[in-house]
Amino acid sequence: MNTNELASLFKALSEPVRVRLVALLLQRDELCVCDLIDAMALSQSVVSRHLAYLRNHALVTASRRGVWMYYQINPETRASLTPLWSLISTNTALNKELSEDLQRLNNEGICCN
Repeated sequence: MNTNELASLFKALSEPVRVRLVALLLQRDELCVCDLIDAMALSQSVVSRHLAYLRNHALVTASRRGVWMYYQINPETRASLTPLWSLISTNTALNKELSEDLQRLNNEGICCN
């Protein structure tokens, strides 16, 4: 990864909402946008805007099934950024906001299936 790509990565993760999204996506293989909205207790427009930013920076991928959009950590970056993903995952349990997001995700279940 060159310095411009590295700077772009950190810019993409410089927003707390995007870190929260990544933390949730690291916990599951794939999540529907409605699950992310429920888990984070944010509006659809806020979540979708930040997911688009992460997608444009190749950190997540998206697929449409019917009316629902499903997101996952980009498989290419999952392998190359393992230490960074481990840091975020480890801090999920230690960070109150991240752990509350995860708890809501686990309590709400999957909304689109």
